[in-house]
Amino acid sequence: MPAAYETERYGMELQIQNLRKSYGTHTVLDIGSLTVHDGGITAVVGPNGAGKSTLLNILAGLMKSDDGEVYYGGSREIPFQKMTMVFQEPCLISSTVEKNIAYPLKLRKYSGKEIHSRVGTLAAELGLTHLLGRRTEGLSLGEVQKTALARALSFEPELLFLDEPCASIDPHATLEIEEMLLKRKREKGTTILIITHDLAQAGRLADQVVLLKEGKVVEACGAEKFFSHPDKEETRKFTGGELLV
Repeated sequence: MPAAYETERYGMELQIQNLRKSYGTHTVLDIGSLTVHDGGITAVVGPNGAGKSTLLNILAGLMKSDDGEVYYGGSREIPFQKMTMVFQEPCLISSTVEKNIAYPLKLRKYSGKEIHSRVGTLAAELGLTHLLGRRTEGLSLGEVQKTALARALSFEPELLFLDEPCASIDPHATLEIEEMLLKRKREKGTTILIITHDLAQAGRLADQVVLLKEGKVVEACGAEKFFSHPDKEETRKFTGGELLV
């Protein structure tokens, strides 16, 4: 029987060493060393083509690197059962919101009572209660994204990856998603890695910020330092609104 929903805390540190990915002669990712701290929110930012999505896809086990190692809580084995990803354009099951949220729990053979409890709690927290019986085809973009997040969180992942989850949704839905991520970090200690082009969002959410440019880490540090007194001139330019070329 899975552990109780209200009491368990999760979180997993990621350690990246000499990670490289190329397409032909074009190197899209070249990271010597990077640590994503457990139990916190790390925002990955940078200009288009910086390698952000490539990094996320490799960490999520959706793409293989050409070289290098990733350690998940000290192990090189990818913990697929303990992590999940929310895409910018999620793919939902052609069914109801309720069945979408419940799907990972049914796969893991949770009891009907536990499924009902978790689905109800997540729906309430994300403003989806009135939509539980609605089919996904009629949802707005914000409702789709919130349903995808509720589904991702339903089984209490230790690692949560998000690729621009708020890029195409309204401010109210963005606020609900951000509040949910902060709550999950605070109450469950989930390790969250989010790609965002929104520096204000990174400032609101992140404990750690990583700036990528041309596949390399320009700077990785605590959010306060990143935005107020970074070490790198490129970081100062980027947070000041200048283009990195």
